[in-house]
Amino acid sequence: MSGTLNKVMLIGHTGDEVKMHYFEGGNAIGRFPLATNETYVNKATGERVSNTEWHNIVVRNKAAEICEKYLKKGDKIYIEGRLKTRKWVDDQGRERYSTEIQCTDFTFLTPKNESQPSTGMQNNASNTPASTAQQTPPVMPEEEDDLPF
Repeated sequence: MSGTLNKVMLIGHTGDEVKMHYFEGGNAIGRFPLATNETYVNKATGERVSNTEWHNIVVRNKAAEICEKYLKKGDKIYIEGRLKTRKWVDDQGRERYSTEIQCTDFTFLTPKNESQPSTGMQNNASNTPASTAQQTPPVMPEEEDDLPF
């Protein structure tokens, strides 16, 4: 294979609210941490071990504004993107590096009714009968079929 691939796919929980940065010309960048968890049993001790890995997620422009509007701390999200390492010099003159996931696609996985509202207005709106009816799928009567499985 002569080509290369830089692709990351993550499912995790947001560790904070989306922090937005706006630039001249209308461009924007949103940043937030994403936690992924790994749990396994140590064969030597029989003890359950949990590890959390933190990822720096970067979204741009309209996608960043959508994330800022709908993502809350603790929400579950699917992120697809690519790795990007940035290099800069800190206040003491030392070179520093940061590896980020440049998000190209995402899907919110936390259902709307499970997301923690950030204001009282959203909480009141989610308790209205119309929104409750939309969240509950209609019950369809089961039909018998002649399939053997």
